[in-house]
Amino acid sequence: MNTEQKLAADIKQALHSLFEVEQEVILQPTRKDFAGTYTYVVFPLVKSLKKSPPEIGASLGEYLKANSDLVADYNVVQGFLNLVLEENTWFDTFNAILSDENFGFAKANGKGVLVEFSSPNTNKPLHLGHLRNNFLGDSISRILKANGWDVTRACLVNDRGIHICKSMIAYQLFGKGETPESAGIKGDHLAGKYYVEFDKSYKAEINELVAAGETEENAKKNAPLLKKAQEMLLKWEQGDAAVVELWKRMNGWVYDGFNATYRKIGVEFDKTYYESDTYLLGKDIVEEGLATGVFYKKDDNSVWIDLTEEGLDHKLVLRGDGTSVYITQDLGTTDLKFKDFHSEKAIWVVGNEQDYHFQVLFAIMKKLGRSYADGCYHMSYGMVDLPSGKMKSREGTVVDADELVAEMTATAAETTKERGKIDDFTAEEAENLFQMLALGAVKYFLLKVEPKKRMLFNPQESIDFQGNTGPFIQYTHARIKSILRKATAEGIEIPETIAGIPLESSESDLIFLLSEFPSVIRKAGDDYAPSTVANYAYDLAKTFSSFYSEFSVMNEADTAKRDFRLALIRVVADTLKKAMGLLGVEVPERM
Repeated sequence: MNTEQKLAADIKQALHSLFEVEQEVILQPTRKDFAGTYTYVVFPLVKSLKKSPPEIGASLGEYLKANSDLVADYNVVQGFLNLVLEENTWFDTFNAILSDENFGFAKANGKGVLVEFSSPNTNKPLHLGHLRNNFLGDSISRILKANGWDVTRACLVNDRGIHICKSMIAYQLFGKGETPESAGIKGDHLAGKYYVEFDKSYKAEINELVAAGETEENAKKNAPLLKKAQEMLLKWEQGDAAVVELWKRMNGWVYDGFNATYRKIGVEFDKTYYESDTYLLGKDIVEEGLATGVFYKKDDNSVWIDLTEEGLDHKLVLRGDGTSVYITQDLGTTDLKFKDFHSEKAIWVVGNEQDYHFQVLFAIMKKLGRSYADGCYHMSYGMVDLPSGKMKSREGTVVDADELVAEMTATAAETTKERGKIDDFTAEEAENLFQMLALGAVKYFLLKVEPKKRMLFNPQESIDFQGNTGPFIQYTHARIKSILRKATAEGIEIPETIAGIPLESSESDLIFLLSEFPSVIRKAGDDYAPSTVANYAYDLAKTFSSFYSEFSVMNEADTAKRDFRLALIRVVADTLKKAMGLLGVEVPERM
């Protein structure tokens, strides 16, 4: 039982002894402008006890001061009971952290969770929006693992469909046999180039048809280039050898490009599904649903489900000609994933434009009686905008992921060199540092915002070494490690247990924040919110910086205090490393 749990138990006992009240006790951190560490809100007790909030708070405070080993003092502000802890409590808490190298991480719970993320299309390279998706999926996978889950990372690649054929047609018409090697560019960039070429030529054809007297709506449908793409899709579905060969060749280029980007950004998968393998799945589930009365047929033979009781509407699950719609395929793929891994949970990291789709999918699975339906969760997230506005792949106005990382790396190099502290780094060490800072900047900036919120990405702001940024936290870690190296060089042994040293308020603040790490990880896992971990890491780094600006470590004359502070900042550095690791961010040992 940690300090917060013990204190909650003591308050529960006080409520029983003083008022014969039995209820769960929830504590919150005390606001900075009041003395105390934990606060208990007494307002909910006013009606039943027929006492004023200050009266209830004072009674509880006096009881705890007299009967709890944890409480040294208290103050009451209206209905808020703020509790000041005994100094020994801080040492007990800190020593427990010191003795547990896995502090914050839960033991394995024996349950599995599948996290599906990335899900790129093979007609273009990854862009800034994909980065938010990948970083959210990667981070929530790490956080769930830290909460004891057996995590499987999955990716469903959208490798078929009309959008893929658009790139293929454009390549056939304009490519002249170009390859990634001959063009000197990554394969995913080459496919993306022809996707943009298709759009340009398609728009030109539309303009020509409109000029010749067609309506814009008809021109969009009848443009020769679109007809060619539709014909190619039909040939692909029929297994035309030449079309399939081109599809395999261009997709192979794209996969090589994707894999290079994934390696660069530190993302990996345990299982990759391909839409070309799964798009026909789901039809047997439709038959099952018809047999059980979950689905119904219309006169045109199309199959539907009535979800009005769920607050949705009637949803098409199979066309009248027997062809699938997207939900058909998703029904089949979902069944396949649970059969493959028998997970208790499955999480889809997909943008919020698909909120309705997942409401429908999960509602259908429940109506079909799937035992896993309650374990399905859509981790919805908002889009990423730039100071210049929205991005559009087909118009070539996206922020390419590879280019962004390269530009951020160059900016990190420039900023770090200006600070003039890497003169003794080898060229390889410097390059590794620049990449670490660049990825730390981008990942942290995209993850510190609550996932559901739409966000504005500002590259220049993200790389700043001050404020709520990845580089600030990375620099804080490196700064602490520098102090610890100096202590080691001077032969100072850091103690494994601490007791009997007068604590400064900023030291107890640090211990309190450290003690919160397990609950931060739990909350981040429960809420599917890496932002919880990100902002905790910033609070810890910021609190350390306040402490360090006020007190010396190595120049402290009292050796017991010095050694305690070394132990304290070592745990701060370890916790920063763990927290940032949950975001997929590396922290440097020096910079």
